[in-house]
Amino acid sequence: MRECPVSWRHSCASRHSVADLDGLSPQARSFLERVSPAYIWWKTPDEALRYPDRLIAQIMDIGTFEDARELERLVGMDRLRAVIGRAEAGWLRPRSWSYWHYRLGLVEPGDALPPMPKRVLGWHNVVTETAAADDPPT
Repeated sequence: MRECPVSWRHSCASRHSVADLDGLSPQARSFLERVSPAYIWWKTPDEALRYPDRLIAQIMDIGTFEDARELERLVGMDRLRAVIGRAEAGWLRPRSWSYWHYRLGLVEPGDALPPMPKRVLGWHNVVTETAAADDPPT
């Protein structure tokens, strides 16, 4: 799977779809299919599985403790790190954003968390690949 440039990461994460299933074990696929109606209730399991990272993020955000642990076991910490790195605005609430950054070892206790993804509207808000994410758009 192609990694999006950092400046585009949040705007193109939704384009990651069926190809993302390739790295999942049959057990992980089966688990995601089984739990998808509980977490992506507005779509059929087949539709939800077309965007596995969105489903994984939803479990990370509102999943039961048992489902989150099973997710860790079946998809692995590296995949969870990749999902949080590509998360779009609204995929995770602040509490989940914080929890998973610490749980996945992305930040150490006492370190500042990276900012949560923000929704970007309009062409004037597009940040170039070389610009810092906190710099105002030019």
